[in-house]
Amino acid sequence: MAVRRFLLLLTVIVFLCGRHASAQTSWTARWLANVTATQNEQPHWITPLVLVTPRLEQEFRADFVRELLADNQQSWNYDNGKGLEIIPQSHIELLFNAPPYIQHSAPNTPNGLGDVSFLMKYRILAANERHENYILTAFFGGTVPTGTYKNGAPSSTVLPTLAGGKGWGRFDIESTLGGTLPVDSVEMIGRSIVWNTVAQEHVSRFLWPELEVNSSFIFGGASDGKKQTFLTPGLVAGRFPLHNRVGLTLGAGMQIAATRYHAYNHALIFTARIPF
Repeated sequence: MAVRRFLLLLTVIVFLCGRHASAQTSWTARWLANVTATQNEQPHWITPLVLVTPRLEQEFRADFVRELLADNQQSWNYDNGKGLEIIPQSHIELLFNAPPYIQHSAPNTPNGLGDVSFLMKYRILAANERHENYILTAFFGGTVPTGTYKNGAPSSTVLPTLAGGKGWGRFDIESTLGGTLPVDSVEMIGRSIVWNTVAQEHVSRFLWPELEVNSSFIFGGASDGKKQTFLTPGLVAGRFPLHNRVGLTLGAGMQIAATRYHAYNHALIFTARIPF
């Protein structure tokens, strides 16, 4: 189902961007021209596997994650809370994420949908590769507890984050620091600080190998005082041109636990994106 939705949206995006080429005075054309101008003001790095990039991006994205759990069980997360990312105006990006579908191998653990999430980015500062090659962006996101059969959180959460990055030639580092703050049920869930950092190297036209460090620090709740860190080597390939401004980006990697406490381990991550 996720693959069919991905192909359907690809068809719609190609159609809209095709109209851009034949109707230069249309609203779509003006909007896409503003998107291009906005993105030309910032670095042109590729979006990492896990870290939410401080760059403003416009794409449809779907991720697929397999996690190894305790007792040799595993789960598959289809879509992983990704969806449509658009740039409605300069300095702003909006992300509308579909609820993921989570499939479990453990007996008597029902499969079901996860939580709906959303995010807004506001780009504060940026300079492209011809200048200082940096970016600073503020995020404000949240989740709504729409998960079925306990496949989501028991409470809505808010996710304030500050993100930045700096590039040196073909090499760049991006980092985000934010919090996951439940609206209620704090005593059960706790609060967490999330810190992600990625280093990328643009080795050829389409290849971007990377290494990410993904860390969470938990305060309160059943896991109070615990922290988990994952090392995530990966490779992102793109952006392959498809039609006019529509492209295709693919990537894969693995999250490997680097701390004694971890909710899962050896998580395979696959990503497919249609930037436009």
